[in-house]
Amino acid sequence: MDTIKQYVQDNKERFLKELIELLKIPSVSADSAYSQDVIDTANAVKASLEKAGCDVVELCETPGYPIVYGEKIIDKNLPTVLVYGHYDVQPADPIELWTSPPFEPVIKTTELHPEGAIFARGACDDKGQMYMHVKAFEYMIQNNCLPCNVKFMIEGEEEVGSASLGWFVERNQDKLANDVILISDTGMISNQQPSITTGLRGLSYVEVEVTGPNRDLHSGLYGGAVANPINVLTKMIASMHDENNHITIPGFYDKVEELSTAEREKMAQRPYSEDAYKKALDIEEVYGEKGYTTNERNSIRPTLDVNGIWGGYTGEGAKTVIASKAYAKISMRLVPNQDWEEITELFKNHFESIAPKAVKVRVTPHHGGQGYVTPIDSIGYQAAAKAYADTFGVQPIPVRSGGSIPIVALFEKELKSKTIMMGFGLDSDAIHSPNEHFGVFNYLKGIETIPLFYKYFTELSK
Repeated sequence: MDTIKQYVQDNKERFLKELIELLKIPSVSADSAYSQDVIDTANAVKASLEKAGCDVVELCETPGYPIVYGEKIIDKNLPTVLVYGHYDVQPADPIELWTSPPFEPVIKTTELHPEGAIFARGACDDKGQMYMHVKAFEYMIQNNCLPCNVKFMIEGEEEVGSASLGWFVERNQDKLANDVILISDTGMISNQQPSITTGLRGLSYVEVEVTGPNRDLHSGLYGGAVANPINVLTKMIASMHDENNHITIPGFYDKVEELSTAEREKMAQRPYSEDAYKKALDIEEVYGEKGYTTNERNSIRPTLDVNGIWGGYTGEGAKTVIASKAYAKISMRLVPNQDWEEITELFKNHFESIAPKAVKVRVTPHHGGQGYVTPIDSIGYQAAAKAYADTFGVQPIPVRSGGSIPIVALFEKELKSKTIMMGFGLDSDAIHSPNEHFGVFNYLKGIETIPLFYKYFTELSK
């Protein structure tokens, strides 16, 4: 493994060029207009695994987009690492807020990335982080130092709920059998202080529709006499939090995991500056559930947020109208022990119950997933910690993430194996937002670190 640093430096330009080519393909799974681009990206990932040295690479058909499967089995008596990633990306909207086109990747220097960062949709989430694994595997094959078996499962529907992945996993348990699952779809504290994500929040995502009159109405002739669905919807949404920003859905907190004082004190050891946090977001003050710190609010506490709201006239100029309908998309981030289907039902029942009789309400569930916690005493965690310590020179800190990767809980249920989340992105990388980017340092450091995970996991498994 001593040659990995030199290999990364010798191939730096090629590694960057290959990723840039992958980022040029707009694999937006949420928009059917990009369906061929999603397929093209799957084929590109397949070709990259073949070139890197997999003995078997398949484009596995599913009810949705295909899953790219690859494997290199060197000895069935050795451990097997299953690498998961996704090749689909979020929509790039709003396009006008990008400083460069989202699918025309460009490397720019920033304050946090003096060596440059790749700006493009999917740069960090998850093409850049997924492709680190392909290049790390290439290194191990080229230098004859792959210490164990490896399987790849790269999907194309993570950004829309991974419905086909569940279908695939349930039907291919023998094919996907492994000793540990390795994912890079999370982040770390900083380029000086690595961290390992040990917990993820679950997710419930719904869309609500409020209907009033059977058509749009003149606001002068009907205003004040009929319910305005937009007014009603905003009042209903506002009522979902109390004065302490506590969610008001009955039963919502019944199964929430409460961390001990000792655990919360350990979390507080994470390097953090509230002033830097506010400055980075250009906000005057933080905001959230009373009684919890910012890092607790965004990791170990459940949330309810409106992700989009619309209705009525939003074009140029004025149109005095009472809309017939109003809509909102709402997500709830959940903590371990909260079941996303149960929470979805609680939300539906509550939202319908608080609607005035003057309107009709429809709640449509979209997708969701369970929360997840991985133990820090597992062999997988220890291997990851040793790998980070070698390449960064400091021990990584275990942290819980506020994000969700719904399929992680599914993996444990169906494949009976733990997941290790070795993220190399930063909170400032603007994933899901305009100007998403991924540091060149982070990309190359990931390629350097991942082979060490294989080395230590194999050694610790003996």
